[in-house]
Amino acid sequence: MSRFHAPIAEQIWDMKYRLKEADGTPIDTSVEDTWRRIARALAVVEKDPALWEERFYAALEGFKFLPAGRITAGAGTGRAVTLFNCFVMGTIPDTMSGIFEALREAALTMQQGGGIGYDFSTIRPRGAEVKGVAADASGPLSFMDVWDAMCRTIMSAGSRRGAMMATMRCDHPDIEVFIEAKKDAARLRMFNLSVLITDPFMAAVKADGPWELVFGGRVYKTLPARDLWNRIMRNTYDFAEPGVIFIDRINAANNLGYVEQIAATNPCGEQPLPPYGACLLGSINLPTLVSGAFTAGAKLDVSALDDLVRMAVRMMDNTVDASRFPLPQQEAEARAKRRIGLGVTGLADALLMVGLRYGSAEAAAQTEAWMHAIARAAYLASVDLAREKGAFPLFDADAYLASGTMQGMDADVRALIAKHGIRNALLTSVAPTGTISLYAGNVSSGIEPVFAYAYTRKVLQKDGSRTQEEVVDYAVRLWRETHGDAPLPDYFVNAQTLPPLDHVRMQAAAQKWIDSSISKTINCPEDISFEAFQEVYMAAWDQGCKGCTTYRPNAVTGSVLTVSEAAPATPAQVPEDKGGEVVYLAEPLSRPAALEGNTYKVKWPGSEHALYITVNDIIIAGHRRPFEVFINSKNMEHFAWTVALTRMISAVFRRGGDISFVVEELKAVFDPRGGAWMEGRYVPSILAAIGGVIERHLIAIGFIEGEGLGLKTDPHAEQMVVGGGPLGAACPSCNSFSVQMKEGCMTCNDCGHSKCG
Repeated sequence: MSRFHAPIAEQIWDMKYRLKEADGTPIDTSVEDTWRRIARALAVVEKDPALWEERFYAALEGFKFLPAGRITAGAGTGRAVTLFNCFVMGTIPDTMSGIFEALREAALTMQQGGGIGYDFSTIRPRGAEVKGVAADASGPLSFMDVWDAMCRTIMSAGSRRGAMMATMRCDHPDIEVFIEAKKDAARLRMFNLSVLITDPFMAAVKADGPWELVFGGRVYKTLPARDLWNRIMRNTYDFAEPGVIFIDRINAANNLGYVEQIAATNPCGEQPLPPYGACLLGSINLPTLVSGAFTAGAKLDVSALDDLVRMAVRMMDNTVDASRFPLPQQEAEARAKRRIGLGVTGLADALLMVGLRYGSAEAAAQTEAWMHAIARAAYLASVDLAREKGAFPLFDADAYLASGTMQGMDADVRALIAKHGIRNALLTSVAPTGTISLYAGNVSSGIEPVFAYAYTRKVLQKDGSRTQEEVVDYAVRLWRETHGDAPLPDYFVNAQTLPPLDHVRMQAAAQKWIDSSISKTINCPEDISFEAFQEVYMAAWDQGCKGCTTYRPNAVTGSVLTVSEAAPATPAQVPEDKGGEVVYLAEPLSRPAALEGNTYKVKWPGSEHALYITVNDIIIAGHRRPFEVFINSKNMEHFAWTVALTRMISAVFRRGGDISFVVEELKAVFDPRGGAWMEGRYVPSILAAIGGVIERHLIAIGFIEGEGLGLKTDPHAEQMVVGGGPLGAACPSCNSFSVQMKEGCMTCNDCGHSKCG
């Protein structure tokens, strides 16, 4: 009998976590086999593996403890993969050789499936002197472009994930360029960007004081702090990035502040880590511990929670020893500090099941109480492990207990740590859990509100057809099972209707007992005023959050797909299928006898002969639009593919509609032999250079708004809409338009793809 609550859960398991032979033959015949494989792999390091295997299996059974995807997919497979989810790489030296050694290390880490974070503040600003070579520095953004190209190349070679985080200090001279980098929709798409905000900067913002941009002891510029803050806010309001990380607050609270300095986080921000820091993740599935759901006696079993947390801590501590690592520095760092990131998922569902409205003061208080119970159990479990197996190697009782986080810990826990030590330097974190939450029956993700009560998912079948299935939130499904078609209570709220400041309240409540950080997205309505948007970030600062990430629908990331929602007073509904799967193309445009156009010369470095690219336009209703492309060169090596390319591009152009995607596809092509620097920018291939020429032509004729932007005006384009709004980004895995922002990651509802996991 299947243990899965919904078809999507079984499909996620089969696609992402089920162990199979190289030819696709399943080795895990059931999810119980997967649980058994994980339990056995993590028990191997114990003195009595058989005993602990059974205890670990019991924790996994019924989806109560959810190890993160790396562990679930990799433990016990014998494959050379890391079980750690995220890494912050080593400090980037401000030298050319050091920068490219750091790039090599990043590629090796990503090849094994790890998401990475980097602080680019250590690279000298653009225009700074480079002694000994009579040149000026190109600045950190130019090297971020190289990182971005590397990440795309690794992904194209089959890597499971290509997520990166880039941070820059708020006092770096290039911070203004960094803040606005994502205005270009084609640039740095493999990165999440966050500004490292310091306490002095926030004080200067509040006081409307001056702020200096400094590197190497030299002041490059002085500007009003509030102006810089407003620029951060404006770009985030318009383009969803950068996020902000309150870095001084993170370092002040760090249990390990006496041996490390943090300047970056993993891609989704829940793990601030030192150079070569690594962290593995896992989540307690809170709804599985609630009894009497939707009754007056509904409650979460705190005793069962305590037992489950203690078992999860032991499993995760064993993972440190069972895992492989991409780099020896990462292994040394992990084993010296034995950092783990135990969090929760299904918080919103659990609150609904006990009758609390997510975002209310009562829900925040309950969240704080549950997180306190988890933190207490985790720290006590780690003390017990220290008594049995020894404290983490860098443990120093006096320094450890003096940290900001430990000052707020229960007195009896502090006393036990002073006496016996602790096995794991840090223990708690709230990570994005989008995929494992679907796998566990579509529980609400992490500490996020319920994203949608129900939505329709289109599933591609083997014969090429698509079927539809309803994906229902875990708590809504339980309500239906016990109350039939009775209206949902008015305390049911979702991410689309929740006021942004209620999001902040919940994040702040959870943060009090999280020693690392939290991955959370504060959803803001598209029509929120700029002033109200700024207030969200100030509230996050004032209420003690370690960072803030918002999402407001915008022109770059697209609008959130409208989902099938049950209004608070009605049952969840499934939208009618309106046949939106098929897009019919118009008849190709006919070619007039004469066309207007332009020819562009491209000299690719290393090639003896230039390429000449001609783009001809047609005029329709007074508007110019591209019609055909020709490429000529004396170099016959490229003859076959240039003919094929121009015929294909021209055929697409003649179909009408918004053909700006052609530019983005060409610009995304990376040559494994390497690209070239052209006009101060890294171009990853000759095809990308051709895409850039076509893009410039489209801008010149007014067809697109600007570099990296989409359609400007086209009387023949059909505006595709879903639920009355513009279609957002397509999923890079299945090409579905069911991509939504969840927990700081664009996540596909159809296949579960997420760039963060």
